[in-house]
Amino acid sequence: MDLTGRVERVAPLIRRILAPNPSPFTYTGTQTYLIGEGEVAVIDPGPDLPDHVEALTAALRGERVAAILCTHTHRDHSPASRPLKAATGAPIVGCAPLSLEDSGPRADESFDSAYDPDRVLADGERLAGEGWTIEAVATPGHTSNHLCLALAEARALFTGDHVMGWSTTVVAPPDGDMADYMASLERLLDRDDRLYYPAHGPAVEDPHGHVRRLIEHRRMRERQIIGHVERGEGRIGAMVAAIYSDIDPRLFPAAGRSVLAHLVDLERRGLVREEGEEWTLAD
Repeated sequence: MDLTGRVERVAPLIRRILAPNPSPFTYTGTQTYLIGEGEVAVIDPGPDLPDHVEALTAALRGERVAAILCTHTHRDHSPASRPLKAATGAPIVGCAPLSLEDSGPRADESFDSAYDPDRVLADGERLAGEGWTIEAVATPGHTSNHLCLALAEARALFTGDHVMGWSTTVVAPPDGDMADYMASLERLLDRDDRLYYPAHGPAVEDPHGHVRRLIEHRRMRERQIIGHVERGEGRIGAMVAAIYSDIDPRLFPAAGRSVLAHLVDLERRGLVREEGEEWTLAD
């Protein structure tokens, strides 16, 4: 059943609208969340697609939009903030602007260079409306400007692309940083969120267990990568073919970027070094 454009009530304070942008990298599409009733916050407005913007404005008719919040500035998350601001007059709030030229094969959407927030939320900063309070939680890694957004009244965390309900997160250098990403995952273990609402995929009902599994998955990948380097198999393409043999080949570029992110992290820790297109153990 096609759920794009439909308003789904997922909790007393939370409605969800799915954008029509499914892909191997976005799953069924970007999920935009509407917080509150009467006075509303919009989280991750999504791509600037006419059908999606129309669905959002229809769902918000008769309500006052207090803020349009963006977790980060990839083009499947923030561009619809502009037509939505034009339609509602609401300010664009959330992550800092970031536009980065990247010549490598992207595993997800490129950056939204036109993103222009009216207000940037610092870590721990809050935004309140009628019946709801949203707090910014800095979670760099997927991108350097990534924020999660916590809804205090529901003990819910809107995790953007930091934690997804269907897949692991792409960490693509030069902006994506594996050390930052792992630290941001560890940070979530210190929180008491009851539920995660990702921008892609189903809600995560076991937050701490899910995050621990993500951390262990990344540690396993690191061990696999070190093993390949130790055996003299230090080319990223060969590592991807061996480690990710069970995934859709269309996802190989994404896997290659994540392998690179691990290697950059290992290099900073003095464990490997790059020699042309080969990675070897550090002396």
